[in-house]
Amino acid sequence: MIGIAVVSAPWGPIRLAADEDTVLALDVLSTADSFATACLHRLGEVPRSSEQSSARVRWRLDEAAQAISALLAGQPAAVAGVPIALPGATDWDRLVLGGVRQLAWGEAIGYGRLAERIGRRGAARAVGGAVGRNPIGLLIPCHRVIAGDGTLGGYGGGWFGEHEALLEIKLALLGREGVHPPRRAS
Repeated sequence: MIGIAVVSAPWGPIRLAADEDTVLALDVLSTADSFATACLHRLGEVPRSSEQSSARVRWRLDEAAQAISALLAGQPAAVAGVPIALPGATDWDRLVLGGVRQLAWGEAIGYGRLAERIGRRGAARAVGGAVGRNPIGLLIPCHRVIAGDGTLGGYGGGWFGEHEALLEIKLALLGREGVHPPRRAS
């Protein structure tokens, strides 16, 4: 059984889904319906409300919610121990997202440099694709991956027409970490 929780953030709700053992999904700027649909597509079930979940699932959701709140308050160590799972992810996505999860607080890296770090020099575009498919943002801190020229780059898929709002969230998250990349010139 998968449960859902909502964490307040300065830009709106953060939705997360977990089972008894791990966090399985996390999204910003998604509606309840779009998050449920994404979970159904990727995980094979719609998460239940916390109240309808088992005590163990509620505990896992509470643990993750507290860690995310602490992260947003400037305590990055809080999320380090939150267990995650990537069911259905390809080996490539696991490799890339594992590299992203190793990025330290305040460390920003370009797609090409991340490709080099994971031993796949020249695979910047493929790294970008994997980062864009990250189903557990914040816990896998893809906001720390920026364009190779040091500019902001993108953030999230923008499939809900919220590209600018997502970029503002990325700027805010990086700013909390003391990183201030410029936007790309139009």
